[in-house]
Amino acid sequence: MTVAVPSRRQSPVSPSPLTAAAAAARTAADVLGRLGSDPSGISEDEARRRLQAAGPNAVRSHRARLLPVLARQLRSPLLALLAATAVASAFVGQASDAAIIATILAASVGLGFANEYKAEKTAEALHSSVRHRCVVLRGGHPRTTDVTELVPGDVVDLQLGQVVPADLRLLAATGLECDESVLTGESLPAEKNPAPVPAGTPLAELASCALMGTVVRAGSGTGVVVATGGQAEFGRIALGLGQRQPETEFQVGLRKFSMLLVQVAGVLTTAIFIINVTLHRPVIDALLFSLAIAVGISPQLLPAVVSTSLAAGARQLARRKVLVKRLVCIEDLGNVAVLFTDKTGTLTEGSLRFMRSAAPDGTAADEPLLLGLLCNEAVTEDGRAAGGNPLDVALWDSPAATGQRAALGRYRRLATMPFDHERRLVSVLTEDDQGSRMVITKGAPEGLLERCADVPDSARTALEAEFAAGNRVIAVATRDAPGQSSLTAADEHDLRFRGLLVFLDPPKPDARAALRRLAGLGITVKVLTGDNPAVAAKACADLGLPPGQVATGADIDNAGDGLGDLIAATTVFARVSPKHKAQVIRAQRRAGTDVAFLGDGVNDAIALHAADVGISVDSATDVAKDAAAVLLLEKDLDVLADGVMGGRRIFANTIKYVLMGTSSNFGNMFSAAGASLFLTFLPMLPSQILLNNLLYDTSQLAIPTDDVDPEQVDRPTRWDVGFIRRFMLFFGPVSSVFDFITFGVMLWGFHAGPALFRSGWFVESLATQTLVIFAIRTRRVPFFRSRPSVPLLLAALAVVTVGAVLPASPFGRMLGFRPLPGLFFAALVLMVVAYLLLIEFGKYWFYRASRKPAPAAAPRPVSARGRRVHRRAARFTTHQRLRRYDTRRSTSGTSPANSQ
Repeated sequence: MTVAVPSRRQSPVSPSPLTAAAAAARTAADVLGRLGSDPSGISEDEARRRLQAAGPNAVRSHRARLLPVLARQLRSPLLALLAATAVASAFVGQASDAAIIATILAASVGLGFANEYKAEKTAEALHSSVRHRCVVLRGGHPRTTDVTELVPGDVVDLQLGQVVPADLRLLAATGLECDESVLTGESLPAEKNPAPVPAGTPLAELASCALMGTVVRAGSGTGVVVATGGQAEFGRIALGLGQRQPETEFQVGLRKFSMLLVQVAGVLTTAIFIINVTLHRPVIDALLFSLAIAVGISPQLLPAVVSTSLAAGARQLARRKVLVKRLVCIEDLGNVAVLFTDKTGTLTEGSLRFMRSAAPDGTAADEPLLLGLLCNEAVTEDGRAAGGNPLDVALWDSPAATGQRAALGRYRRLATMPFDHERRLVSVLTEDDQGSRMVITKGAPEGLLERCADVPDSARTALEAEFAAGNRVIAVATRDAPGQSSLTAADEHDLRFRGLLVFLDPPKPDARAALRRLAGLGITVKVLTGDNPAVAAKACADLGLPPGQVATGADIDNAGDGLGDLIAATTVFARVSPKHKAQVIRAQRRAGTDVAFLGDGVNDAIALHAADVGISVDSATDVAKDAAAVLLLEKDLDVLADGVMGGRRIFANTIKYVLMGTSSNFGNMFSAAGASLFLTFLPMLPSQILLNNLLYDTSQLAIPTDDVDPEQVDRPTRWDVGFIRRFMLFFGPVSSVFDFITFGVMLWGFHAGPALFRSGWFVESLATQTLVIFAIRTRRVPFFRSRPSVPLLLAALAVVTVGAVLPASPFGRMLGFRPLPGLFFAALVLMVVAYLLLIEFGKYWFYRASRKPAPAAAPRPVSARGRRVHRRAARFTTHQRLRRYDTRRSTSGTSPANSQ
């Protein structure tokens, strides 16, 4: 349906703003006039001027900002309390100690800030590589532009599968339907047409508007932009949710681990403080000491280590043609245990080739080819297909189609009923040069044959033979339509079957090896396809993926409570709808399995949202790219396997830091608590504890570069806080044993006073907790069967060396250290060697007792709609700073979206 609108000269002033509700109640001509536009759009110069005045069409600002990153480093209440206590100590005559503590705290914060900010810059660079574009008319000429550059008055073209880029007042619509569930929660698509609606119509009933963030589910249309960014209906909702993204499973695990350490730190810190006060030590000193110990066990640099790991991993994955929209998604990608994928372009080449057209009895015939070219939705330019459905493009560009060009000139198209994934058909109404009118329908053979009368048995036999050969098949049928001038789905009946169009989509040569590699990573691959069951099963069998039981959409509908059993026994799901795909994925997730889905079509969006990790390709439809968390620059399972390996490697290295920190830091706190019972002085000064922690954390920043053992990445891994707790309670006391041996050596071997005692424990604790990384980083024998990376080795040795020479340096004297005798270092070497050997024996017994399956995943704590709004908001993102939008509704209009 099209509404005629007069051409208007563009206004030299800014257009009068409109809300979607206000625009929907006005005629298209009135809206164009208010916006200073016309059906051919505005000029390029005018668009640039309006963009500068109105700001980008964005609701998110994805910029690496200094202050928020710095604020995250300073939000620890322990740091704030320690700093406040240090200030208080300065007023009671301990100014030098307070200055030293402040300097070390500043260095620690600066270290975390530098690494996190670098990771933020990496995320910004990755985000800028993902572009979202749309077709807009500028001065009457179509051009592709970034969605963030749309302005009020632009005329935008809408096609199937597109995410509506702004609030649009429709100028024309052909069978247009939009999925508005992201705004209204309504599951059924809303029908659209350009006719005005009554004033005061609710948002869910604005039929004359296509709203930002909704999805074109059927048909096509054009519309003029009336609101962008935060002034659009979707923009208001997105801004209301804020910038905070829903937590991934990895982030939930990090949070639980941090809470574990906070609880442990709270108990031990309180105990240490009470012990020291009970022994009549100065309250300020006792408080500083207790807080310094608490800071030591808190995972202060864990965010920096994780961010560094994720940023390094993201850069590596980008070089392997894998882009992640959010860095934390890398970890979730490594957890995937089941991958659902479509067939076309993943297991097959995806470069469809038209082979032949056949009459109803299977013999060669040209008529089905001519009818298929007439009923074709490919967008053509200079006789070549410039876009459209891959099957239509392959048919139009085939050599056989060239011979039919002259015959096509005898027909003109009067109406079109576009393809959708429910009917799986497309129909056109044509008229030939004799004035005869005819409905031509083509699509999935099973659905089309049901609409045909008198289908011969030879046709079904020919169709089954093509399916058995693994070919893609499209059926064609017609019906005479004298006097008919319009077309609806109801006209697709009493058709006459005219033949078949046969296409070839051969298996990818490297798909077999990629499937073997994924199987070696512990990932089960299952196929979800809209193709025929026989075709899908043959393609899988050819690639060495046993199809086993092949289930259809009807089988899924009939499974009921037995759907889980059906999924477990099935590798190939064929002739499934978008609803079926999402249903299967949700059922698999309920089994406690991390699920990924790889898809690139309009019909894949629901399943992409339902999966733990949605994966698409850079060439996918808008709605698929929007729903995905990971984008592949090549639709290749081998590239995906690289991404999984990268995610698992990052997770393995993150766990190394976690296990290191919990065991050694817990041991140090336990030692400090024990020492406080029998020493007449503090076992280590607060500034010395903080410096020890800073040096230790500095060495651990090299962990992201470390190599991982094959067994650490050959299966999906999950957070297990119970395992971490057991590890801490087992290895922490082992560390404390050697701390107490050091206490004995210093007190009875060297008759050390407070300064020498602290120097000895500082050097020993730093050496043992730093060097133990080489034992904890692997379950194998270190160095002989598993070698660390060179940066990690150099960083650890450098920190131990700095710690050993520090007490003899002038700076060491400022910190209260004293030079250590040479005999101490001989004892230190013996203790470190004995400690590492004991850790090796402990590893053997601990891992033997800890072999058990990982726990099932917990459900996500956010609603599906909330996740979808956040994901979709990502496409309307700029790297510029955004002003705050006024999200209050107005009945007449609002100001255009602004930004600084």
